[in-house]
Amino acid sequence: MSNKKTTAKATTRPTMNGQAGAERTTVMAAQRVRRRRECRFCRDQIDFIDYKDTNLLMPFIPERNKIIPRRLSGVCQPHQRMLARAIKRARNMALLPISS
Repeated sequence: MSNKKTTAKATTRPTMNGQAGAERTTVMAAQRVRRRRECRFCRDQIDFIDYKDTNLLMPFIPERNKIIPRRLSGVCQPHQRMLARAIKRARNMALLPISS
């Protein structure tokens, strides 16, 4: 076992301006206040999601044709259920693609 003391070194990296040799200090990031997402359908006061309205359903289906989960889309739980049901009905009626 060695009794060497460890010392922290200041690193020199280029800054955003491109100036070499500027010391970079670490600053604790301020806590961000996450703004609560508002349901798109609640905001527009949509009570029923129609399976025939493919323009409304397409943003919730990415390239892989999976239904986007609630935590990513920001839709409330009752509207997410209606949305999933409408997408499944539209796929069954061949209005939306089932897979790529």
